Amino acid sequence: MSPRWDIFCKVVDNYGDAGVCWRLARQLAAEHGIAPRLWIDHIETLVRLAPQLDPAIAQQSLAGVEVHRWEHPLPDVAPGAVVLETFGCDVPPEFAERMARAERPPAWINLEHLSAEAWIDDCHLLPSPHPRLQVTRWFFYPGFSERSGGLLRERDLIAARDRFLADAAAQDALWAELGVPPRAEGELRVSLFCYDTPAASALLEAIAAGPRTVRVLVPEGVASSALKALFGARWKKQKHINKHNVMVTTVPFLPQQQFDRVLWACDLNVVRGEDSFVRAQWAGRPFVWAIYPQSDAAHRKKMSAFLTRYTEGLDALAARAVAAVHLAWDAGAGVGPAWDGLLAALPEITAHTRRWAGKLAKSTDLTSNIIEFASRV
Repeated sequence: MSPRWDIFCKVVDNYGDAGVCWRLARQLAAEHGIAPRLWIDHIETLVRLAPQLDPAIAQQSLAGVEVHRWEHPLPDVAPGAVVLETFGCDVPPEFAERMARAERPPAWINLEHLSAEAWIDDCHLLPSPHPRLQVTRWFFYPGFSERSGGLLRERDLIAARDRFLADAAAQDALWAELGVPPRAEGELRVSLFCYDTPAASALLEAIAAGPRTVRVLVPEGVASSALKALFGARWKKQKHINKHNVMVTTVPFLPQQQFDRVLWACDLNVVRGEDSFVRAQWAGRPFVWAIYPQSDAAHRKKMSAFLTRYTEGLDALAARAVAAVHLAWDAGAGVGPAWDGLLAALPEITAHTRRWAGKLAKSTDLTSNIIEFASRV
């Protein structure tokens, strides 16, 4: 019988939280013979990433994962061998009671947000005994160093990416399936999955005024204000719309596997929450991380720490171009000049990002690290 794991997910950062939990649960089932039970408070969000699910059904199965709507009170089920609470969501008190009463209490792991900051290495795997119950929670930090928990990566991900990129027919089939025209000569292809901020408008304006033809792929419901600012009301009526050198194509909101292939096939990707941020790096393509702004500006430290790691070994001019476009996006000013600088350095950044992905792939993946740690506590 497959070991049972419980994964708890509260949807806060829209698709990022659900996306990470869904990839993790699918990998546990597909590669490790584990039976995950995913408790999620907003199945409707998960349906956008896995459209085979039905948001009206409170308990269902897909890809070897039991998906449950996280309701109160929680059904009276016995905890699995491992309990993962993701991003500090806290398991329900009654579930913690059951964990403590179990003959062998489960490994209780709090999977934290990904960060490149140095302090996470010291906090990774720290224990936190429950103040009242005889059970201990362990903090598990994804990250980019060998002392951290690593990154989500399926066993065959890099090989699948490389097979796809070597197969022109597969790429043509993807574009045809999404209703995207074949590439024009010299065309740059950009995917835009960002929060709806003024920076998105500034980017589209900069592309429109720039010297190079760029097709921008925008998922349905993304960057609506930016599109309206550039095209007026007509953008809602047309799948393909252009202004000067920017050509925008609206594509469906894609399941994760298709989204990955779009990232692989584009020349540059603008991404946002934790899931798409990591997948952009596995794509080995240049990317802009449109990080979610926090009121206390804590996100800037997080972004700076990542850029320091990511640009190590990159030509100084290209490294400045990468930093400039991220800082401009965050500030909502100077996006145009930063975009021009990024374009000028794109060949060097492309080669560097491919090397970066290869370097990251040498480390053990997050899921395997969690399994190994859970076996020891």
